Amino acid sequence: MTDHSEPTATPDADEPTGRIVLLTTSHRVAPGVLSWPAWQTLHAADRVLCADPGHPQLPYLREAGIEVAFESPDAHALVEACAGGRTMVVLPGGEGDRRLTDGLARLAGSGRVSMPDLELLPGSYDLPGARLLDLVQVMDRVRRECPWTSRQTHRGLAKYAIEEAYELVEAIEDGDREELREELGDVLLQVVFHARIAEEAGGDGADGEDDAGADEAFSIDDVAGALVTKLIHRHPHVFGDAKAETPEDVSAHWQRTKAVEKRRASVTDGIPVGQPGLALAAKLASRARTGGVAVELPRGEGIGYELLELAARAEAAGIDPETALRAAARAYRDAIRAAEGLAEPGE
Repeated sequence: MTDHSEPTATPDADEPTGRIVLLTTSHRVAPGVLSWPAWQTLHAADRVLCADPGHPQLPYLREAGIEVAFESPDAHALVEACAGGRTMVVLPGGEGDRRLTDGLARLAGSGRVSMPDLELLPGSYDLPGARLLDLVQVMDRVRRECPWTSRQTHRGLAKYAIEEAYELVEAIEDGDREELREELGDVLLQVVFHARIAEEAGGDGADGEDDAGADEAFSIDDVAGALVTKLIHRHPHVFGDAKAETPEDVSAHWQRTKAVEKRRASVTDGIPVGQPGLALAAKLASRARTGGVAVELPRGEGIGYELLELAARAEAAGIDPETALRAAARAYRDAIRAAEGLAEPGE
């Protein structure tokens, strides 16, 4: 019995079998921005096929004088169209064309067909960080359409930023790479969420809260742009002519540049006093030490002053007292669970 779903005639061995090019593009790159090999292939092709009349590349192909036929050929027809050495270029949609690629694979694997050359040609492809564009688009839609997300304000979300930061620290201390990736995403969500809210100039929070600086709209691009500028400015040894041979040199560059930028009257300016006590004490000690402010630790009665002295000693020794105490507390927790006859968390 003959299988009429596949060509049965084998072309003459001397006859060129042609070429099929699947030209892929990324929706994260502006339409019309294609690689030079892509443009060369499009101009040289015998036919360019596209099943989607709304494909974002079409206006730019027309402008370049490239004729596109709106067809969705099956694998059999496409192979036959290449007979005689013709080149057929197919523009798949955003989700690709599984039907076509599976059909071509079946024909190639049958051993009964002289196949044209098959080529996957990226006309454009994602650069590092391209998925961040998807994140911005998704966040924008969720902000507009989700009943809960659309009502959130900067102040209402503040507690989540703190929680997510602590969960990130825990993932780092646990050494769990999969958990680390997830928690980094949760922290990034907070950044994108707040930036999206900040685009809505002049609007108070839906729950009646007045967000600070609500009239000064800005976007995630403004956030990223300011960060890029800051990183370049504070790394003159990377982007300029300054020299830095050691981490200490880098820290000195950073502190000098930061002092000029912030124009602070005191080395304590900018330290958030709402952070955990040990971290606050260590930060104050660090600022005083690096700023060259000679000041004795205050003396007094009680555990608070003792903890202050311990935090200052830890900072001077290069130890983060918060991290050290947390590690000791985790060991204490494990000891308690062991005394209760329980396994360690996560086991």
